Amino acid sequence: MSRQTEEILQQFKACIPLLEVLTDENRQAIIMLLAQNKQGLNVNTIAGHINLSRPAVSHHLKVLKQSGFIKSEKKGVENYYILTVREPLGQLKSLITAVEDECNGPQ
Repeated sequence: MSRQTEEILQQFKACIPLLEVLTDENRQAIIMLLAQNKQGLNVNTIAGHINLSRPAVSHHLKVLKQSGFIKSEKKGVENYYILTVREPLGQLKSLITAVEDECNGPQ
């Protein structure tokens, strides 16, 4: 196995947690909701938009935050959640580019 192939396989492994986060439809809905609300939303507002309980939304927000898809900012007594997808999407884009390069390389 070539060094490049081994590096791509390592990128796949590094991206597994990110891909797992994105497989959940509720987290997808939260990401899209936050993408439309750049100033951020609190957990109650998010729960109202996606018809999940506040504890369920909090769980999904925790997973998204741990994976780097969102961050929280304190505004008064509330935490507001803001989309910060640059780093995880950068990892995924890097993987896609590496696979494309491998596929389009010398044959």
